Amino acid sequence: MSSLRKLPFLIALASLSATTIVSAETNLNLDELVVTGTRSETSLMDLAGNTGKVYEEEIDLLNADHIEETLLRIPGMNLQRGNGVEMTIALRSPVLTGPGAGGAFLFMEDGIALRSAAFGNNNGLSEAHFEQAGGIEVIRGPGSALYGSNAVHGLVNVLTRAPSNELERKIDFTAGADDLLKLRGTVSDTVGAHAYRVSFSGVDDGGWRDDSSLDQQKLTVRHDYFSDNGDSFKTVLSAFNVNQETAGFIKTSDEKAYESGSLNRTNADEDAYRDWRSIRLSTRWDHEMDNGNLLSITPYIRSNEMEFRQHYLPSRAIEENEHDSVGAQIAYYIDLEGGHSVIFGTDLEYTDGSLKETQDIPDTFGARQQGVHFDYDVDAITIAPYVHAEWQLADKWRATTGLRFEHVGYDYNNNIADGTTKADGSSCMSMAVPVPCKYLRPADRDDSFNDWSPKLGLVYRVAENQSIFANLSRGHRAPQTTDLYRLQNQQVVGDLDSERADSLEIGIRGDFQQISYEVSAFYMKKKNFFLRDSDGLNVTDGKTKHKGIEASISIPLGEQFDLAASATFAEHEYDFDNASSGIEKGNDVDTAPKIISNVRLGWNFKAGSRAELEWSHIDDYFLDPSNAHEYEGHNLFNLRVNTQVTKNLAIHGQIKNILDNHYADRADFAFGTYRFFPGRDRNIELGASYSF
Repeated sequence: MSSLRKLPFLIALASLSATTIVSAETNLNLDELVVTGTRSETSLMDLAGNTGKVYEEEIDLLNADHIEETLLRIPGMNLQRGNGVEMTIALRSPVLTGPGAGGAFLFMEDGIALRSAAFGNNNGLSEAHFEQAGGIEVIRGPGSALYGSNAVHGLVNVLTRAPSNELERKIDFTAGADDLLKLRGTVSDTVGAHAYRVSFSGVDDGGWRDDSSLDQQKLTVRHDYFSDNGDSFKTVLSAFNVNQETAGFIKTSDEKAYESGSLNRTNADEDAYRDWRSIRLSTRWDHEMDNGNLLSITPYIRSNEMEFRQHYLPSRAIEENEHDSVGAQIAYYIDLEGGHSVIFGTDLEYTDGSLKETQDIPDTFGARQQGVHFDYDVDAITIAPYVHAEWQLADKWRATTGLRFEHVGYDYNNNIADGTTKADGSSCMSMAVPVPCKYLRPADRDDSFNDWSPKLGLVYRVAENQSIFANLSRGHRAPQTTDLYRLQNQQVVGDLDSERADSLEIGIRGDFQQISYEVSAFYMKKKNFFLRDSDGLNVTDGKTKHKGIEASISIPLGEQFDLAASATFAEHEYDFDNASSGIEKGNDVDTAPKIISNVRLGWNFKAGSRAELEWSHIDDYFLDPSNAHEYEGHNLFNLRVNTQVTKNLAIHGQIKNILDNHYADRADFAFGTYRFFPGRDRNIELGASYSF
């Protein structure tokens, strides 16, 4: 590894590395209450595990085009952008793709999953209204004891922005290259027992690559009500819509083709697109019982609908999927004498979903047939009781225990011919010889999965502003509907089990002379890993090992300057052999850079004004399971400035990729060729916000 690639990590570790904080005014407050780790407000110093957070002030400063720009501040996290809203994600993991990736992470809004666990999607975070969020909390590592399926490698909880105490009205307009226009607006107030906030954001982007325009709208309405008897109600309505023309992979035999600026703007997938809509509604009711305990009930509904072309597969099929859910989260909070607390809860959800996949191009490779590949409906039900308890063992010792049982049941109905034929029951043909089609459709069936998720955590309060923590936990996910029912002809129907990960974590966090830091080390083993290899074949019984160190720090440098950094050093290895996929035990999992770091120098040059210089580093990584092809990594520099001109008017701007480096946002090697999504060249955005 060259010294240049090591430098960002060494700089970060020299200061104990990584944090989610950008400003001396928003330095990590170790007495701050966070909610995601325990589903209730808990001081960071008493938390038996990690929590990364991006604060409201950072979100406003970033004015991000994509949530990747926001979450790369979190240690242990890596996002690779596709085109438009598309992405692939890593969280204490390699960047995961294929059928199992959508279920490896849990994406939430105020503690409620954005999508049903049975219908996960790699791009699921796009639905979150991160542009107007009140904060984003990230748990790295398994979170299944409290949250259930899909929190295998971790979870991301986007928090809605709270209503203001006084009337607030603000509108923000941004313009950028390639006909980029962004609009954000919010109105909020508190009137008596009622408080509300209405937030909107919209994007109209011509696209920097050919035929890659994007139109996106998001709306969040939040209403808080506090009744005379002490009950509180929080109602959140969220809506999302995106219509994009998608620029797909650039496919090439040249491993460094992304260095060609002119090639980067091309789009060989002019007919690729993604249309996506969703809506969610929830109300949380908190009621204090006569005995002082708290009962919380949160009913919710959600509806998701998506259609897109699978431009990344040889079939280039069109997928149409949708699901509608109704559910409830029920929890009973008990505070005991001696500083102990217990939460008894149950999560319930019913989902009605469907998927249809259709290839409109002629047969490819004989077995990828023109016509309908899959057309099925699934009813899914989840019943998940859990208990979470915290015990004050001694003056400086605190323990966290948790146990969750989760039952997932599927009722699947196939709407076309069963087996490996075409949709009408006829055979696929290769050289005029009947052959099995690539796609295997199970007959109608019911499936169920029962999983237990335990958790044990310990916290030792070394001093008032320093604590050591350890966490032993298990994460799991029941197979998603695409895992079970969108099969290939080499698979066996019903031959799938729940993916499971066991994790051990130890760490330390503290505050020393205004320097806030957190360092953690982890080791995790995962089995029943579902992946798609570089030839597009499903592998259903994978095993992997994951270990690493993550660190975070924020340092004030005098009255005006501050330094913040995030860094991760991790190794992700295959723990099994699969000759047909080129996997050997001990190989690095593909798309798993060992070093990821983010360093930020901030300058609060006057009241209400801030400039920030950011250095983001991605290490080299292998592109395929056999470790035969490699991407060399990259470094990016970004500059952001936000300044208050008058009491009501602020202007802001940013220069992204200052050095105009050529790089790949995402790279892999599949179907015998290098493929990459090119990173964008240097570009500038300017805007203004007005409060009235």
